[in-house]
Amino acid sequence: MASLSRALRVAATCPRRSRTRGLGLRALTGQAGPAAEKSVPYRRTLKDPQGPSTVARGPSQPLPSTAHVVVIGGGSLGCQTLYHLAKLGVSGAVLLERERLTSGTTWHTAGLLWQLRPSDVEVELLAHTRRVVSHDLEEETGLHTGWIQNGGLFIASNRQRLDEYKRLMSLGKAYGVESHVLSPAETKALYPLMNVDDLYGTLYVPHDGTMDPAGTCTALTRAAAARGAQVIENCPVTGIRVRTDDFGVRRVAAVETEHGSIQTPCVVNCAGVWASAVGRMAGVKVPLVAMHHAYVVTERIEGIQNMPNVRDHDASVYLRLQGDALSVGGYETNPIFWEEVSDKFAFGLFDLDWDVFTQHIEGAINRVPVLEKTGVKSTVCGPESFTPDHKPLMGEAPELRGFFLGCGFNSAGMMLGGGCGQELAHWIVHGRPEKDMYSYDIRRFHHLLTDHRRWIRERSHESYAKNYSVVFPHDEPLAGRNMRTDPLHEELLARGCVFQERQGWERPGWFTPKGTAPVLRYDYYGAYGNRMHEDHAYGRLLGDEYTFDFPPHHDVIKKECLACRGAAAVFNMSYFGKFYLVGLDARKAADWLFSADVSRPPGSTVYTCMLNHRGGTESDLTVSRLAPGPQASALTPAFEGDGYYLAVGGAVAQHNWSHISTVLQDQKFRCQLIDSSEDLGLISIQGPASRAILQEVLDADLSNEAFPFSTHRLVRAAGHLVRAMRLSFVGELGWELHVPKPACVPVYRAVMAAGTKHGLVNAGYRAIDSLSIEKGYRHWHADLRPDDSPLEAGLAFTCKLKSAVPFLGREALEKQRAEGLRRRLVCFTVDEKVPMFGLEAIWRNGQVVGHVRRADFGFAVDKTLAYGYIRDPSGQSVSLDFVKSGDYAVERMGVAHPARAHLKSPFDPDNKRVKGIY
Repeated sequence: MASLSRALRVAATCPRRSRTRGLGLRALTGQAGPAAEKSVPYRRTLKDPQGPSTVARGPSQPLPSTAHVVVIGGGSLGCQTLYHLAKLGVSGAVLLERERLTSGTTWHTAGLLWQLRPSDVEVELLAHTRRVVSHDLEEETGLHTGWIQNGGLFIASNRQRLDEYKRLMSLGKAYGVESHVLSPAETKALYPLMNVDDLYGTLYVPHDGTMDPAGTCTALTRAAAARGAQVIENCPVTGIRVRTDDFGVRRVAAVETEHGSIQTPCVVNCAGVWASAVGRMAGVKVPLVAMHHAYVVTERIEGIQNMPNVRDHDASVYLRLQGDALSVGGYETNPIFWEEVSDKFAFGLFDLDWDVFTQHIEGAINRVPVLEKTGVKSTVCGPESFTPDHKPLMGEAPELRGFFLGCGFNSAGMMLGGGCGQELAHWIVHGRPEKDMYSYDIRRFHHLLTDHRRWIRERSHESYAKNYSVVFPHDEPLAGRNMRTDPLHEELLARGCVFQERQGWERPGWFTPKGTAPVLRYDYYGAYGNRMHEDHAYGRLLGDEYTFDFPPHHDVIKKECLACRGAAAVFNMSYFGKFYLVGLDARKAADWLFSADVSRPPGSTVYTCMLNHRGGTESDLTVSRLAPGPQASALTPAFEGDGYYLAVGGAVAQHNWSHISTVLQDQKFRCQLIDSSEDLGLISIQGPASRAILQEVLDADLSNEAFPFSTHRLVRAAGHLVRAMRLSFVGELGWELHVPKPACVPVYRAVMAAGTKHGLVNAGYRAIDSLSIEKGYRHWHADLRPDDSPLEAGLAFTCKLKSAVPFLGREALEKQRAEGLRRRLVCFTVDEKVPMFGLEAIWRNGQVVGHVRRADFGFAVDKTLAYGYIRDPSGQSVSLDFVKSGDYAVERMGVAHPARAHLKSPFDPDNKRVKGIY
């Protein structure tokens, strides 16, 4: 028996073994080794020197010839998805597992469940998992899932971390999750074996706990089978049969196995680490990587019984109670990649690399000193899958209809499994999930990135390495940068642009007056023999963002905002998605797709939403009606019938493309969707001086009479043909210039030259965020999400409900309007100059009625602004009188700040400025 301290000394004194294959991957072993002593399911199989894969055997039961849904993979997500499909009444659902249930990665998981995360949707998903494993399954089956409610304790050893925990506590109040911020002394009383000398405090959540993977999956499949589902083990999938329908759309036709095929229109890829291989069978790209993830199990520790589970985020270590012992694990900056994923690997473990694991021992001993003399009972090092943004991969693949993903859970498959299994089942049965699952939807990734090996590898590594990092509101990745740059990138970099990254695009964040701040090649945080960038401008500026206070460059962003309000600002929005919808049925498609009436005369531009069948908002965008041009160009494609030009947020361009494509396929519209995002730039000039500036650059009359608001036309800018649109996203007089790629730099330079005498400045998206919230303009996936309706969000004006024209989501909106709104989006202002970022609890008359979705500081009104949906605790509809009559406060980090509710934007509520009235 070795103690943790001895393991630490041995690891420190042993010569470093040479790394192999690029990033230093160690040779694998399928032998369980010392981990065979761990108390895990299927213990006999673990001790089998032959390994289960070498034993020839057939499927556990005969394959049906057909199935409504086939789930591939018998881990946490596969079992949860099958269970929830069965609960929705899908009787013909089949789960295929190549080995035994849990044999891939689920069997060795720690099984922790923490209820609070910095995401409102994830808090809801975790709550459902907890309900399923702690109550529903045992009630339905009589089987115990292994749920143990021993509580959870988050450790803060610096002020920023404690601030993060206070934010989680405030969010928890909106969802009824009990939590307490404890002092070091209170923490010591709760957990006597803990060293609290270096603590700022802790967050205690008494109803957190752990679950047993084998017990949970057994109960899930038992409950699913009782409702008519089938579970077939020992049945490897060998292929996905695909058919092409009469409209050229690829659809799932069947699943092929070593023991026969099953005809089905729907496949769910829950294969975990092996999901990429299953995807390749169907021509679907699955952007994840496999890595080693490890923990050790200690010998008995006197006094540890009934202690809460611990996450010491700053030490990047967790301590899971395991009876009278602890499991100790964490996340390191140098994880080992599993390069060649074996399809024969089942109930297997790797040898633990002590060189990698040593850092976790140090953190664990510091936090619980008794561990220094505690023996190591077993080591567990198994494969886990990780994704580029540390979020799961879910939803229907854009390449293949009927092929769904439920994989890439970044070691959180057990605790997110219940919530995600339920949402995935709704996705399959009803066409979309009940909750906002955009952050998990595979369609969030641009198709240029989903098979880009370097981007996936770098981003997945960084996501793993930063798994326990503080989630700051304005953090940016350092991995996978400079993948997609627009024509103005170098021009703006030279002018001090500090870039943000969104789906591979580099977009302007803000402009520093202190020189250039280029993003450097990813250094893997010094791992794998890479030299870490010790001091560089972008890193320093990003470090300034690591705060929940106003950053040092708050006043720089203020200058950009006030310049836009007082003179003019130019925004490079070239990363926007730019699509053409053209063809014989384009008008029919536009009428059905868009909530607003966009079938206006050519030259008109309309702000609209796209909805789902439940009335939720899938997108907000501008749609411009086109007239056929004399010849095809990047600005006017050739088309027959009708044509529309769509401009959508660049971060959600792939989501928009996929949504439109799906609707066109389902409705069999004869039209074409063309992506011109890479062919056009977008330069926006906003502010009182924008007309005077652009009048020197454009060969067109820009007066209100000649160029009204919400119109567009082809003009020449500095001699180059561009499409000019009179629009504003910040509440000012302004125009967008949609410019062919080769003309972007000369047009931008001409605008800057003309603007010199007018006080024109460059501005970025940090300014846009502030200016837009000040004006009350919505941001999709913040104020607007797929589970928010335009009526709830105050966007009824975007819905053509007064017409008789049918559109997607109309019936749901009419029903909602008739029944009354159960929640409303409300603007709040806080007089105290305190930073807010979202997730703060909203109080009305002493009761929590919601939480903040988006918040920022408005420099023109000189106040913090926050938007959030509020409900009536009595369950009644939320009337305007209910909104106006309340006494409100917004809770930030446990402190309630008095707030005022607004039914209209507090800045220019009469919309005079966008009309050029100053």
